[in-house]
Amino acid sequence: MAQPQIDIYTKAMCGFCTRAKRLLDSKGVDYTEYDVTFGGKDRETMMERNPMARTVPQIFIGDVTVGGSDDLAELEREGKLDALLGLTGE
Repeated sequence: MAQPQIDIYTKAMCGFCTRAKRLLDSKGVDYTEYDVTFGGKDRETMMERNPMARTVPQIFIGDVTVGGSDDLAELEREGKLDALLGLTGE
């Protein structure tokens, strides 16, 4: 299974953003990071993708809106993250 597109919206000096990226890095997956520290077009895109987003990071894996760092960590604890990242199977 091919790795899905992974997008993470972050801000500078965000500990939760660092934690989420560290987990993704530990999985050896590629992701695209969008810095929304100063707002702009990337922040608008983030809000279009998840209108309920009020915090960063906001993480999207393929068509799945994961949410934030705690949500990503919960997927890992539940053993569901690898499948979502396309890391299981053949």
